[in-house]
Amino acid sequence: MREPFPVRVPAVLAGLAGAGAWLAGFGALAVDLAGYALWMLVAGAAAWLAALALCRHGDRGVAAGIAVALAIGWSSTALALAVTWAQTGTWPLW
Repeated sequence: MREPFPVRVPAVLAGLAGAGAWLAGFGALAVDLAGYALWMLVAGAAAWLAALALCRHGDRGVAAGIAVALAIGWSSTALALAVTWAQTGTWPLW
């Protein structure tokens, strides 16, 4: 039977910080909300693939931190889209 790897807090925090910086860097490339949402989707997909690879072959704590950062980043993007849609009455991505 395979021994489970422990998930350590410093590894989770490292994944959270790294993925947060990754998402912030790509988000800084946007000039409007639609561009921001697109960059978050692209950067999040790449981070998600990295988390899957780390979960399978690397440190699961870092993968968990990436997943948490991605959940926060995508949720805040969805919230910004919803608030803009509610305020203007037009869908911001079209």
